[in-house]
Amino acid sequence: MKKNWKKYLTSGLVLSASTVLLAACASGGGGASSAAPDESASGSSATEEVKVEGKVKVWIDTEHVETFKGIVADFQTEFPDVEVEIAAGSSADAKKEVSKDPKAAADVFMMPHDQVGQMAEAGLLYPNTKYADEVKANNVDSAIEGATWDGELYGYPYGVESQILYYNKATLSEDDVKSWATLTEKGKIGANLGEAGANYVFGPLFMSNGLYLYGETGEDPKGTNFNTEPGVEVLQWIADQKNNPGVIQSNAEALSNLESGVTDAFLSGPWSKNDVVKALGENMAVAAYPTVDFGNGEVQMKAFLGVKLFAVNQQTEAPLAAMALANYLSNESSQLVEFEKMGVIPSNKALQSNETVTNDAVAKAVMEMSQTTHSVVMPKIPEMVSFWPAMDAVINDTYKGNIKPADYMTKLDALVTETATISE
Repeated sequence: MKKNWKKYLTSGLVLSASTVLLAACASGGGGASSAAPDESASGSSATEEVKVEGKVKVWIDTEHVETFKGIVADFQTEFPDVEVEIAAGSSADAKKEVSKDPKAAADVFMMPHDQVGQMAEAGLLYPNTKYADEVKANNVDSAIEGATWDGELYGYPYGVESQILYYNKATLSEDDVKSWATLTEKGKIGANLGEAGANYVFGPLFMSNGLYLYGETGEDPKGTNFNTEPGVEVLQWIADQKNNPGVIQSNAEALSNLESGVTDAFLSGPWSKNDVVKALGENMAVAAYPTVDFGNGEVQMKAFLGVKLFAVNQQTEAPLAAMALANYLSNESSQLVEFEKMGVIPSNKALQSNETVTNDAVAKAVMEMSQTTHSVVMPKIPEMVSFWPAMDAVINDTYKGNIKPADYMTKLDALVTETATISE
């Protein structure tokens, strides 16, 4: 699983140049920070078209560079006065790399949405002032939520990803995998409850039971309410899985267990598709997460939702060109190319109804998981760096029996306190 995002701490950097940049945008015919950059600030007609020009660099994940060369060529046909340099980069390292030297960093770059809060607070991101309405209209709500911080849209979504259920259809039916109870009665699921990484897979169980991680918006450091009776119910459920014969502790060996028949199912994301095909061949099947019962009836088991974004560097010298490029690289046609060539599940509303996408079983399951009933957008708050280790410890120790039921609430109290601050 791709969890490099866990390791980045909030930067103390605050770039005072933001006001200067926005003003510079206005001097070139663009608007002030409260207006779209294609609106004149010099008294000319608001409908007057502003020339989009300049030289911009874009960082693309190494494995996606070849795919985007064609898209960038099409962009330059539409915007002939913009010169684009493509360079390989790492979206997982966006904050770290931009923070090193913002002026030398790319004007446009890929990034995971959970870094938005940290980068916006550090003054590293240029707000999406020109294409905000278009982006909001064309992408699913969860993607927009991921691209937004403190009410401001910063990113340009181009994909979504979430955990899904892979299973062997030779041993389990579609009905069998609709609930955790029937799944584990009729077969065996490989589940990582006892090792590092349980936080990502099973942390959302608390939200499945009606609780909040950093409040309803995911931006309130003191908004976590796991230390309540529903939270205790979740811990008891986790503890019960130790004695569930249908649950096999699996982490690094999850795929080999699936291939050998030790297990019939496991939870992972679209990044595992090719490996599961190798393991199960024609018997591979996928589904959204099952329902789960914490003692009060069946509820939908939830996962964390990740949003893939393009973003613009606050210190770009060509904000109009940079925003135009970011918007183009994430538009409907570009997302279709990314899906067809790289398997990135689109965030674009129209594409999520396109048969090319819906005919793909993995994409269909991820899109179902992207609904608010099935997932929670991973919080972008800087305090998340404290959540990961604390959540792992609680889940691992509960599953292993190291925490007794009488101590569940005390442990949850400590978890809530610990995750409300940024660990050093």
